[in-house]
Amino acid sequence: MTSYNDRVEGVLLGTAAGDALGAPYEFKPPRGPELEVAMVGGGGWEAGEWTDDTSMAIAIAEVAATGADLRDASAQDAIVERWHGWYRNAKDVGNQTRSVLSSAGRGGLITAASARTESAKLHERTGHTAGNGSLMRTAPVSLAYLNDEHGMVEAARAISELTHFDTDASDACVLWCSAIRHAVRTAKLDVRVGLRHIDAGRRELWTKRFDEAESASPPSFPNNGWVVTALQAAWSAITTPPAGAFPADHLRLALDAAVRAGYDTDTVAAIAGGLLGAAYGASAVPGEWRMLLHGWPGKRAHDLVTLATAIERKGEPDPFDFSYPGSAVDTFARHPYDDGVLLGGIGVLRQLPDEVDAVVSLCRLADEDMRTDMPHMEVRLIDRPEHDENPHLDFVLLDVVKLVERFRREGRTVLVHCVGAYSRTPTVGALYGARLRGVDADDAIRDVTAVLPGANPNHAFRAALRRLGSRGTDAPEGGQHVQR
Repeated sequence: MTSYNDRVEGVLLGTAAGDALGAPYEFKPPRGPELEVAMVGGGGWEAGEWTDDTSMAIAIAEVAATGADLRDASAQDAIVERWHGWYRNAKDVGNQTRSVLSSAGRGGLITAASARTESAKLHERTGHTAGNGSLMRTAPVSLAYLNDEHGMVEAARAISELTHFDTDASDACVLWCSAIRHAVRTAKLDVRVGLRHIDAGRRELWTKRFDEAESASPPSFPNNGWVVTALQAAWSAITTPPAGAFPADHLRLALDAAVRAGYDTDTVAAIAGGLLGAAYGASAVPGEWRMLLHGWPGKRAHDLVTLATAIERKGEPDPFDFSYPGSAVDTFARHPYDDGVLLGGIGVLRQLPDEVDAVVSLCRLADEDMRTDMPHMEVRLIDRPEHDENPHLDFVLLDVVKLVERFRREGRTVLVHCVGAYSRTPTVGALYGARLRGVDADDAIRDVTAVLPGANPNHAFRAALRRLGSRGTDAPEGGQHVQR
């Protein structure tokens, strides 16, 4: 289904990437251009660990992945029960969310009705329940209703009101879910597409807020614990970052800008990440980030992709056959320019040589194929050039090869594999070799396919290799590796 699948997979992945990127910088002032923004951990968070933003979204996603209608009381009961179990041991919980969940769950039993009642009481008592805590978790709602816009609007409001009863909060969730849904379906960014679902008397107000976001930088919205300024900061980051070398760079640069806004950095970036992931897809999330991502409840990037696709299938079983019958899965060779890089099929992953201590997978993997004892990067690269399944092919190939180069600088022996090492693996091997030796892409393809009998990169991959060579991509850092 063209790059639609990539965009579905990008929604939760983008949310988590923004969240984990921003986590170390939370509660700090805006960061100037001279200061680094990186997924390094800090402030109680491990590198790549997501916070409450993604954790609460996962609770919604888990219920949506069963095929449940999120408007139903039983589905909402399951969501608040999951939140209640999570928050009691969570590292970080927003004050408003904590207040509602603790009050609604007195005695150990919590329901959607009790949560909504406590949410309404808090609003009536304080008049201030428009924090950003419902917007940060709202992305999975859009995935649950990709073919039902009306249902999405109702569900977005209902899920928001479980903890955030203010109209600004529910409006923001409707608007952002509408934008995410639109981006998944069309690959276009349009934050105004949901205005028709907002009360007519408030549309002009939200239009003015969007205009303000587009005419100012993210740090111009410092009170971003409020849902309105959090949304404005996120949209400003999306619409004002510098241009990158590839269209897919927009995701990385916009998340960098979101974090530089300061203060509630993880939430602003998580909000932005959900929409950016919807527009640019999982393939735009840098591999180094994907490899690091992890968090409650013991999930990693692979699991977020699996969860997102389960939502899109409405709980139907995944029909994909991960056994890969009939393929040359045991194909194996050492790279002709660097014998610390192994090239092979998925059978090599399943019978991993003892010397390997890093893996780059270029095909879909079953849960049991994912390694947790070493760095393991799963890349979305599809060998179907006629179906436009790789919307960011050049970006992905270069990103993957840079990761292989990093592993080699660290002294690791790397397995690069796809199903049968027919097209994807030799393509990555050729780009790695071309950069390593400074040779022409066609020469590198010839030498790699010589050690992988039957290998034949498809025409789209070959064209990408030539483009990457002609645009003068940067040489591998740290000098050339020697064959050992």
